[in-house]
Amino acid sequence: MIDLLLPSSIAIGLITWSLVANWYVLPWTWSKSLVDALTPLLLLNALRYVGLAFLIPGVTAEALDPRFAAPAAWGDLAAAVLALIALLALRKDWSLASPLVWIFNVFGALDLINAVLQGLRYTIDGHLGATYFIPALFVPALLVTHVVIAIVQLRHNSTLHRDGATAPVLGERMCTCVDP
Repeated sequence: MIDLLLPSSIAIGLITWSLVANWYVLPWTWSKSLVDALTPLLLLNALRYVGLAFLIPGVTAEALDPRFAAPAAWGDLAAAVLALIALLALRKDWSLASPLVWIFNVFGALDLINAVLQGLRYTIDGHLGATYFIPALFVPALLVTHVVIAIVQLRHNSTLHRDGATAPVLGERMCTCVDP
């Protein structure tokens, strides 16, 4: 039964954070510039240095399997640094800002997915100790932010290519069809 606690927590977290994103975050981003919409999402991901806690036996109940702990911790730190670099580029209006955001977003999402899969494979739930809340609460929120970042960037790009027309809100029709 204990083996189902973490996967269940992650699933419930993904559902809950997806609802928060759909009902509150995405509608808020539609009225913002790309910079203003992405800044808080990138700042949240800059906190991923917290994953280094997987390397600290005093924070975890037991020393965690290094096949999970090391890649998860260092991948989180790399993602945090990439988020800060992307944020700086975005706020300074560098020409590479958009590609840097995409690089961060793809790397960060893949790192989280890999960490979850390796954690479920190599780590016993009870050994996570206080770090249990990282995959149970923080990881679902971060995964959802990666989806939101992609949606915001794609929407912004489609807006730029439509001669000043605004992009549709989720749920609106993507085209105006003419009845015959």
